[in-house]
Amino acid sequence: MFKKIINSFDYPLIGSIILLSLFGLVMVYSSSMIVSVIRYETAVDFFFQRQRFFLLFGLFVFFVTMFIPYHYYAKPLLLKSVVLGTFILLILVYIYGHTTNNARSWIRIGNLSIQPSEFAKLSVILYLSAVYSRKQSYIHDFKHAVLPPIGFMAMICFIVLVQPDFGTAFIIVLISLSIILCSGINLNNLTKLAVLGVGIVAFVLTIITLLGKLDEVFSEERLSRFTGFLDPFNHLQTSGYQLINSYISMSNGGLSGTGLGQSTQKYGYLPEPHTDFIISVIAEELGILGVFITLFLIGFIVVKGFFIARNSRDKFGHLLAIGIASMISVQTVINIGGASGLLPITGVTLPFISYGGSSLILLLASTGVLVNISMMTRLKASMNS
Repeated sequence: MFKKIINSFDYPLIGSIILLSLFGLVMVYSSSMIVSVIRYETAVDFFFQRQRFFLLFGLFVFFVTMFIPYHYYAKPLLLKSVVLGTFILLILVYIYGHTTNNARSWIRIGNLSIQPSEFAKLSVILYLSAVYSRKQSYIHDFKHAVLPPIGFMAMICFIVLVQPDFGTAFIIVLISLSIILCSGINLNNLTKLAVLGVGIVAFVLTIITLLGKLDEVFSEERLSRFTGFLDPFNHLQTSGYQLINSYISMSNGGLSGTGLGQSTQKYGYLPEPHTDFIISVIAEELGILGVFITLFLIGFIVVKGFFIARNSRDKFGHLLAIGIASMISVQTVINIGGASGLLPITGVTLPFISYGGSSLILLLASTGVLVNISMMTRLKASMNS
């Protein structure tokens, strides 16, 4: 049995995840060395050392979740604990959290910071996958099957939204929609869901307007993300500054790049080169080829995730794999879109590559679960053959 389990693991997927994470560690070192010295007056390897710690811990979590049977996560007691823990962490942000880049999203523990909204993504995936897999016998009942789980997702999104963290809230909504669309609900219920969504947005906007908070919610600073995205060259020194420097960084790289560690834009010109705009540094130092390899590895993991979902004969595993693959793909599209000017800049990190402990640990834990789904599906197939 042990030999069958070992032979059932998806080693190309495991290798891609580890390789991408190691590549991210190298790029964090290259992109953050100047920021460490200029902005924080620390050693050039400050962020590298921290990211290495996060990676080592994340890999430990990855291998643990890789061996835990994924059905365990659907147990009611564990699911309730995950939901309760998520709410507690998100509430603690408002009590003990600290603000960075105008968002109160982090809890500081010693020298480390935890971002609970990152772990909320996986909580939503686990909860929706478990609940909708149990409701398959009456999945077309909108009132009793489709609607109740959405309430949990809506509450999580609201708490994250008021931090404010629009990027993460948007990702949670898109992940939830991907799970709901694949849960088996019919077109009639999808229409009701769309009407309900529009109604909720209209209601919230009406309440905000009546309370006189419209200018506060849609402040000039938040709207500047759209003006900088739509016309960056007319806002060169303000909202378009980040995007213009990202363009310059990408254009400097050409096909093969200027060489690892040789970026000039990271010398104080490109804001957040080790987080939001790390793909720009990759483009400058490693060129189009470096960007292609990065996106190929991420794309390989995402496609593998959807194939695992397709091959899973268990509804919970099917929805769980879809949710994890959707999370990685949506986050990648938003990050690359922001750095390239195709989407507004939201502060979303590039999966496995950008600096950030909470994000990296979450992704490694999630992909560990994905590997386990693949292994369990292959193991069942081998035992039945």
